[in-house]
Amino acid sequence: MLDNLNKYQVVLASNSPRRKELLSGLGIKYQVKTLPDIDESFPEGMDGVEIPAYIARAKADAYRASMQADELIITADTIVWLDGEVMGKPHDGDDARRMLRALSGQTHQVITGVCLTTMLHQKSFATVTDVTFARLSEEEIDYYVEHYRPMDKAGSYGIQEWIGFVGVESISGSYFNVMGLPIQRLYMELKKL
Repeated sequence: MLDNLNKYQVVLASNSPRRKELLSGLGIKYQVKTLPDIDESFPEGMDGVEIPAYIARAKADAYRASMQADELIITADTIVWLDGEVMGKPHDGDDARRMLRALSGQTHQVITGVCLTTMLHQKSFATVTDVTFARLSEEEIDYYVEHYRPMDKAGSYGIQEWIGFVGVESISGSYFNVMGLPIQRLYMELKKL
């Protein structure tokens, strides 16, 4: 599968263990490269779907200067979007608790932007998944934050962890998108290269 990628050195520009796991599931050879301190800010006034696609493109552009002619760079960014607010990675345990309280009993969107970049082409897209949380008690929120330390996760949670088992009532869309990479959509886009 994806024999069209044989002409590329595929590079996943992410340290996320979840993205590595998901991309590995496609059975393609790739390497991981990351650059420090990539600016992940975005212009004010963008809506939820625009933000992660913009950041994924900005990440890709940071790699352009050091790209090899045969490389295909995959960049991604995931946000949690609730009532017009971006919930990124928490600053500390208190921030994680604040986010989980806000998500409790609500439906939010998880939006992942992905950018595929070669020397000649660039394609970006965003995938949206609706996630509905049950009401979470303070005890459940504290337990999750203390035992799972979700400081590297948008919205302060990983759907594949304990909080997903007990807190997620329903999802509409890609489960893998909530993990950080809409792998089925990525597969379809890679087939078109």
